[in-house]
Amino acid sequence: MITNNPEVYKLYENSYPMKFSQGGYHDVLIEVRDLVHQGCELISHPLMGSVKPNETPYRSIILKQGSQTDLQSVEIIESSIQTYEKFKKMKSLPMWSHKILEDFQFVDLKLFESAIESTNLHI
Repeated sequence: MITNNPEVYKLYENSYPMKFSQGGYHDVLIEVRDLVHQGCELISHPLMGSVKPNETPYRSIILKQGSQTDLQSVEIIESSIQTYEKFKKMKSLPMWSHKILEDFQFVDLKLFESAIESTNLHI
C-alpha cells in the first residue's frame, strides 16, 4: 500500500505493509506505476472516488505483489497518470486551508477503508 495521507498511514502502518510517500497525488501515482512495472498488481483503482485528481492532494492505493507484470494494472495506472495530468492542466490544485486538507484526508481514509473491506483485507 502506498499513501501520502498522514491519517491513513498513522492508522494502518502497523496493520499492513505500507509506504508513506512524501510527495503529492502525482508522486503516489508514479511510485505505484514503478511498482506495477516491477510486478505488483493494482487492488484498488488509482482514481477511485468522486474527488477529481486536481482537487485533492491525497491518494492511498492498495497493491499486491505478483509474479509477473500485470498488463491490466499497467494500463490502469498509465491511464490514471494521463487523467491526472489532463485535470492538472485544466486547473491546478488550490491552496487549501488546513481544515479543508483534513477533510480531504478523511475522504481518502474512507475510500481506503472501503477498498480494504471490498477486498477482504480485514485486520
